Amino acid sequence: MAIDKQKVMFDVSLGAILKVVAVILALFFLYLVRDIVVIFIVALILATLISPLSDWFAKKRIPRALAVLLIYIVLIGVLSMVLTLLIPPLVEQSGQLIQKLSVYWDDMVSRVSALKDLAVTQGWVGDAQDGLKSLQAGLPKALSGIFSTLSGFFGGIVTFILILVLTFYMVVEGDALKKFFKSIAPERYQPHLVGLMTRAQHKIGLWLRGALTLGLIVGIFVYIGLTILGVKYALVLAILAGLLELIPYFGPPIAAVPAVFLAFSQAPIKGFLVLALYVIIQQLENNILVPKVMQKAVGLNPVVSILSLGIGFKLAGFLGAILAIPVATAVGVFVMDFIELRKRKI
Repeated sequence: MAIDKQKVMFDVSLGAILKVVAVILALFFLYLVRDIVVIFIVALILATLISPLSDWFAKKRIPRALAVLLIYIVLIGVLSMVLTLLIPPLVEQSGQLIQKLSVYWDDMVSRVSALKDLAVTQGWVGDAQDGLKSLQAGLPKALSGIFSTLSGFFGGIVTFILILVLTFYMVVEGDALKKFFKSIAPERYQPHLVGLMTRAQHKIGLWLRGALTLGLIVGIFVYIGLTILGVKYALVLAILAGLLELIPYFGPPIAAVPAVFLAFSQAPIKGFLVLALYVIIQQLENNILVPKVMQKAVGLNPVVSILSLGIGFKLAGFLGAILAIPVATAVGVFVMDFIELRKRKI
């Protein structure tokens, strides 16, 4: 009897070890092919965004393939028009902003005499000027690196086509992922896995639509507010605020820093007004917009969200930070399902 118990314990322990090893190997493999994983996630998110439009076309008896092509044409046309309108002033304002950083610092310090005296005594002015000169020298290279990275990722013909083809396939073949899970999972688990994938995709769709809506609303509010207050480069700062809405917790404060800095360089009172503007927008977002727009779509613990952002940024930079929340949301669906299954067994 004792031998049987030992055998069972050994079998269980060996099984547990093998499972852990399998998970570690799977994670290591995903890390090695992380570029492909990112492409797949981007395609999945785009498919989630396009699917409702495709469903609407399908109700009008328009084939899904034709519907997706029409959506592609419209989206590319709108994007091209927006970029054509925004890029010239955006590039001009960004260039002026980079060139005048040190000038703005001097103006800001000279307007606040107490701060100036303290800064001179402590040697902060020289340090700040040296830092800004380094920043000015490094920014073109950094921006060039960012654009070359984005160009290498999205502008590469193979990658771009692959994303479009994957998105097209996921939307046109609505049950493509279901077929995939059916091909790799035992038959008894297939319905459950398909249901999980559907729920995860639904959550990602809610997050994406909510995040885009929040970014648009916040960007418009920031642009209107900064324009009324007469802050320079309002367009650049508003677009920055809208884009950084995709990164919760860290995005909005980061977006506020350059706006407040530039406003202080124009006039101290203007700096405080801009700070108040961003605080008011943040409060409106947290208390009105997020509950209404997001509708608890993500439902992630703040600690989990912050850890996910850190991991995403470490693995894939800015793009990884943007994709971290939808990925964590999908993983959360699977984890909660696993916990529920364990509770039922107990």
